Amino acid sequence: MLALGSLIGSGWLFGSWEASKIAGPAAIISWILGGAVIGIIAYNYVELGAMFPQSGAMSKYAQYSHGPLLGFIAAWANWVSLVTLIPIEAVAAVQYMSSWPWKWAHWTRAFITNGTITTEGLFLVFVFIIIFTLLNYWSVSLLTHFTSFISIFKIGVPLLTIIMMTLSGFHPENYGHSLQTFMPYGTAPIFAATTVSGIIFSFDAFQTVINMGGEIRDPKHNIGRGITLSLTISGIIYIILQSTYITSISPALIAKVGWHGVNFNSPFADLAIMLGIYWLSVLLYMDAFVSPFGTGVSFVASTGRALYAMASNNHIPKFIGNVNLKYGIPRVAILVNAILSMVMVSVFRSWGTLASVISTSTLIAYLTGPVTVVSLRKMAPKFKRPVTLKAIHFFAPLAFVLASLATYWAMWPTTIEVILVILLGFPFYFYYEWKMGWKDFKHQLRGSAWLIGYLIFISVMSYIGSSEFNGQNWIHYPFDFGVVIVFSLIFYYWGTVTHYRSKYFDEAQKLNETEVDLDD
Repeated sequence: MLALGSLIGSGWLFGSWEASKIAGPAAIISWILGGAVIGIIAYNYVELGAMFPQSGAMSKYAQYSHGPLLGFIAAWANWVSLVTLIPIEAVAAVQYMSSWPWKWAHWTRAFITNGTITTEGLFLVFVFIIIFTLLNYWSVSLLTHFTSFISIFKIGVPLLTIIMMTLSGFHPENYGHSLQTFMPYGTAPIFAATTVSGIIFSFDAFQTVINMGGEIRDPKHNIGRGITLSLTISGIIYIILQSTYITSISPALIAKVGWHGVNFNSPFADLAIMLGIYWLSVLLYMDAFVSPFGTGVSFVASTGRALYAMASNNHIPKFIGNVNLKYGIPRVAILVNAILSMVMVSVFRSWGTLASVISTSTLIAYLTGPVTVVSLRKMAPKFKRPVTLKAIHFFAPLAFVLASLATYWAMWPTTIEVILVILLGFPFYFYYEWKMGWKDFKHQLRGSAWLIGYLIFISVMSYIGSSEFNGQNWIHYPFDFGVVIVFSLIFYYWGTVTHYRSKYFDEAQKLNETEVDLDD
């Protein structure tokens, strides 16, 4: 329920509209593709999650196999995505508020201008972030009870929306009568929509289960179950919601303005009003508080544990990782994340921009998972593996390639902007390495050179790639996909042969021996 509460957030409120604007009816394929990409990536993490059940685990795996520098890059990229997830949920709630149709609520329209949060709206976003933070400040028990209740509501409203909109306005002809009308803008936007319309972002929350690994009972079974069930249920709901959105719009409106021209501030609520289901629009305006609220609360927990894990790696100030002894919660990390979330939304003030930043930084962090799980098979064959994944030598490179393609789909200049944000973490790392006397730095550099080289490659590729993805069109579509695939496999195999045994590997061995009980 915690993972499902995180997965069904603002993505369902905006994703279907954003995706169909980009790809038309073929957006349904984008959701299937996005779910498959994240599902295959998540598959690799089930083995790691069961081997190392701990808080903030997603920030630690890479350092176990390739040392602290790679671990820091992966953890920083993942943390950037998580700290951006907190304000995006607040932005979604405020954007739905801005289109409240009642006369007494016209003052809320000042919160959004042309899809961008205004200064007035920004202060309300800050209020939401503070509330998200306070609900995490006292106890995990309060958090799980709150999110379980919210999750039930969050599942019920999308299902009710599907039923009522299908009954009130069902136009299957909107899918088109030919391949050309089904894909009015071609095939490339189907891939682009997967990243830039928030689809990858909508599925990203499976890592909530991983990052709460230290608090989960029976991680051997429940990490895999939590990820599989939450991704499957949310995937089915998202795909049916996309289909409902496509078939509920008036064919006359599509004929008049095209899919590109359908503009809503509050997509499903506005659509409910167009269909005459006013009571449903009120419920949707309520859910625009509840869905982002539940997700925002969940991700404050996950982000706090991610920053706590980074502090324990000795490359950011140690006080940030202090855990409150009474409640077992990294309170300082949670407060720091709240402040930085406010900074992030002050810079990136639209839901779409925040979704692109989250998707790209997340995918870069996920690149290390497939490399780490295969490397640990070689380095530590005797580690306890409560879950031993079959065909990992097929699924690991496949996950790496899919994450690379999805990163490329984010389009220039988003790719380079996110990579530059990730590089902002390097001064912290190098400062603490200098304080520690650059111990073992040559091995660290060797263990992380493949990812540094990869980031340079994907930045250049994004710039010189096809015009369909905002590149210079030096390499035309779809040959650009071929180049990304070939080079991704090269970087993947480079990563799997440059693992080395650092002190963090010894920590992983101790954790695996003490925390994993195969006889349980």
